[in-house]
Amino acid sequence: MAKSEDTKVTRISAKDTPTPKSAKTTKDKGIKAIAEPKQPKKARKGGNPIIKGLLSIGGYFKGAWFELRQVRWPTRRATWGLTLAVILFSAFFVVLILLLDFVFQYLFELILS
Repeated sequence: MAKSEDTKVTRISAKDTPTPKSAKTTKDKGIKAIAEPKQPKKARKGGNPIIKGLLSIGGYFKGAWFELRQVRWPTRRATWGLTLAVILFSAFFVVLILLLDFVFQYLFELILS
């Protein structure tokens, strides 16, 4: 068992930690923000609505592409495993609903006849 004299404890506060290069610090309160894709410059209020529409559509696809690059895609084996699981669960519930349908049909025929 180690003595308490041999154990060195280092306390770290929030201001002692270095800022990672990928995070940007805002000027107002020193809050770290995750880097976001650059948004297209906003058009003037009296600008052409067609240009505004094209810029907003372009911004949408740019943001969508940025999000797709961040996705961690599953492997081929994992994809097939999950596909098989969905098919098996679907088949199970189809059989369950068919059985319930036959049971209720039989009960209604007994009651009505």
